[in-house]
Amino acid sequence: MNELEIMNLYTEAKEDKNNKFFENINSNLHVKTAYDRVNTNFEWLEIMEDTIRYLDNILRNPNRFIVNEEDIVKIELARRVTVESIKHLSKNTNLIQDYNKETGDVRPSKILNINKEESFDTYENRFIYSLIKNMKFYIDRKKRNLVEESYNKDDKKLEYSANSSLGKEKIDITMTINSKKNDKKSNKDDSGLTISERIEKLETQISDLTSSSVYQTIDKKHISLVTSPIKKTNVILKNVNFQYAVKLWNYLSEQMEIKDKSIKMNKEYEEKGISKTLVDEDIYLMHLIFKNNNIENQLKGQKRSAIEDKKIRKELTDAMIEKIIELNPDLSDKELKKMIADKLIIMKTRKVISLKPVEERFKERIDKYMSQVKEVRLK
Repeated sequence: MNELEIMNLYTEAKEDKNNKFFENINSNLHVKTAYDRVNTNFEWLEIMEDTIRYLDNILRNPNRFIVNEEDIVKIELARRVTVESIKHLSKNTNLIQDYNKETGDVRPSKILNINKEESFDTYENRFIYSLIKNMKFYIDRKKRNLVEESYNKDDKKLEYSANSSLGKEKIDITMTINSKKNDKKSNKDDSGLTISERIEKLETQISDLTSSSVYQTIDKKHISLVTSPIKKTNVILKNVNFQYAVKLWNYLSEQMEIKDKSIKMNKEYEEKGISKTLVDEDIYLMHLIFKNNNIENQLKGQKRSAIEDKKIRKELTDAMIEKIIELNPDLSDKELKKMIADKLIIMKTRKVISLKPVEERFKERIDKYMSQVKEVRLK
């Protein structure tokens, strides 16, 4: 049954019956929607994975300085006597216990002991220590509400019920339409690892960093963590490894409170507007088809004059244009003409395309027939 025949079915129904159906109809259109969308963002994971090797470079070659620890101790406990020790003793003669005038030997009771040690307690190292602490905190926070995949769930349920009457005929209609959509986006990397596996791998790498002597030394001192803004020391400004560390620090500072984008919206309502009117009209058309279960054969057997066909086409065209204007009240004349012209081009193109297989099949049959005729003649 083509489009014209379907519209003919509606047009041929007596107009008073059409009107009676819609006058007597009592319908309800209940709509229920459930929309749930989550867009996950694992940019933080990628940046940490890219930065971890630069942090490893820093901790393998840490920034350090020499610390002189000065202490006045008994002479027998002094590890070594330096120039600084002699200068200090000359200024503090009260520490001299005995002096031999003949030999010039001096025996002090106590002396300045200077112990030189390397220290990792620099601003740069404390910055890296604080950054690693922030990374661990950020990962723990993300893991608490981890959603590995972005998804988009869009479920709709439409329940329609109606009753109407045409004279003695009583009509009851019940219809349910369910629509479900569930799109998921995988976040596996090129190696095929899931988000959980990547996080686990990253945590292992961070654990290796915390096992370094620099981290352990600073951790034992229970220092205060470095806070923003980061001091632009020469090392931080000029060392490439520290530049990547600062980039990660700034990112974590800005993203600490940002969560995955989530939209959840559930609606349940009774539709009273144009949607319900359109469904009512479709239901009436279904009723007509149901009543005329042999409608296709009936329509094929009918003969109409050219005048009747022209009249029906005009009525159908007018009805469709009225419906377009009703649905699009702001549509201009120019836009309406363009809409119809575009649709006409599409329909003509579709008909040409749909006839091509038929033409090819017809040609194939003709060729086969001509070949058989030729063989008969040759005999």
